[in-house]
Amino acid sequence: MILILPIILPLLFMVVLIFTRRWLFFQQSFSLVGSVVLTAISLLILLDVYQNGILAIQPGSWDAPFGITLVADTFSALMLLTTSFVAVVVMIFSPGFIDKERQTAGYYPLAFGLLMGVNGAFITGDLFNMYVWYEVMLTSSFVLIALGGSAEQLRGSIKYVTINFVASIFFVSAIGILYGQAGTLNMADLAAKMRTWESGTYINSALMLFFIAFSVKSALVPFFFWLPASYHTPPIAITALFAGTLTKVGVYTLFRFYSLFVVFDEQFWQIFILVLAGLTMFIGVLMAASQFDIRKILSFHIISQVGYMVMGLGIFTATGIAGAIYFTMHNMLSKTNTFLAGGLVYQRSGSYDLKYLGGLYKASPLLALLFFIPAMSLAGIPPLPGFFGKFFLIKGGFEAQQYFITGVAILTGLFTLFSMVKIWNEAYWKKEPEEVKQRDGKVHPAALTATAVLAIGVILLGVFAGPVMEVCLDAGHQMVNPEMYINAVLGR
Repeated sequence: MILILPIILPLLFMVVLIFTRRWLFFQQSFSLVGSVVLTAISLLILLDVYQNGILAIQPGSWDAPFGITLVADTFSALMLLTTSFVAVVVMIFSPGFIDKERQTAGYYPLAFGLLMGVNGAFITGDLFNMYVWYEVMLTSSFVLIALGGSAEQLRGSIKYVTINFVASIFFVSAIGILYGQAGTLNMADLAAKMRTWESGTYINSALMLFFIAFSVKSALVPFFFWLPASYHTPPIAITALFAGTLTKVGVYTLFRFYSLFVVFDEQFWQIFILVLAGLTMFIGVLMAASQFDIRKILSFHIISQVGYMVMGLGIFTATGIAGAIYFTMHNMLSKTNTFLAGGLVYQRSGSYDLKYLGGLYKASPLLALLFFIPAMSLAGIPPLPGFFGKFFLIKGGFEAQQYFITGVAILTGLFTLFSMVKIWNEAYWKKEPEEVKQRDGKVHPAALTATAVLAIGVILLGVFAGPVMEVCLDAGHQMVNPEMYINAVLGR
């Protein structure tokens, strides 16, 4: 029953934190301990799945497909572990960037509400429950993005809420179509039934609705515009938590649905996904290169790097999927780390605008190093994990003879390097602008510690790329052989 803990524990932590929200030190300490516990449990789940195969349970004691099903394969277990580790770091970082009013107004309970929704989406085996967990996750994120009520936050939250509300309509409409056609919402049962159908008319219609919904939530082109319009508005600790979790849930769901439900017209779906992946990579990185606010540059890079992940899905070989999973893990760590490093720049200098920054390498070499590590990882510089993620994606692309998307990936990597060097040159290397007096701000020790811990995590993911990639290859084999998932859930 360990599989139920990633859902139950955040709920219990959230209840405790709601009733103790005026006790600030308790909130901070309990949230950190809770996220560490979730990380330990996620590691145990991953070890169990890797050693013993896909884990499936029926919490209500009703056999699938009639009851609620929770399933963890290697992919979902890796996502649970990476998400929990990101949460640990953000909890360490938060006291330095979330003011006391926000902390006592429900920041920590909402963060665990977000984690509960994310974890539920990773391990649910039922379409309707997938929708429920998405709504739990999004409801928490809606409140978090507006927490504090500044005018900028409210403008960003309105855009965020509106587009995600529309995506949810597409999601529930697709669920209705599939249920009317198949009479089941258990994903394994539905996948098994689809493989006996002769025509894919209804399933392709439903899959397109699902794809639109998850493209919005993943920030794929052309549905990406809400992300850079909203992610820069809340305190950067919240933005970092979003960057490390929310879009990755959408990507995970795209992988799960493609593996289980793309039974008909596979060539169309492959071309369609690869075209969108290439557009997402390239448009995202071009938009990032034109920005001068650190938060906006990094937000557009979230979009670009989602394209890499979806590229692995379009290739859909074990190597391509494994490369995409490894790249997703790296991105969850490195992208969160760059946002945290950007927060340190703000505390030190009082601005996120590159035009008003400079001289930070000389003034604070440690801050420069803490940005340099994840930035070069995002750019794909060896021996950091971003290099290995891109290497296996490109390798998978060449093996599958998908030369065009592979070329786009290589070109996008060069533009990513340009963006990271742009931030480095403007904020750290150039002289401080004469017309702007350097604000000798103090960096919060907890924020500095969290950023350093995550930078170490990024380095270790690169150092142990071989063993981690072996686990990702196991996940890739499970994804390209969906009967393993189907049999585990249905007990065949």
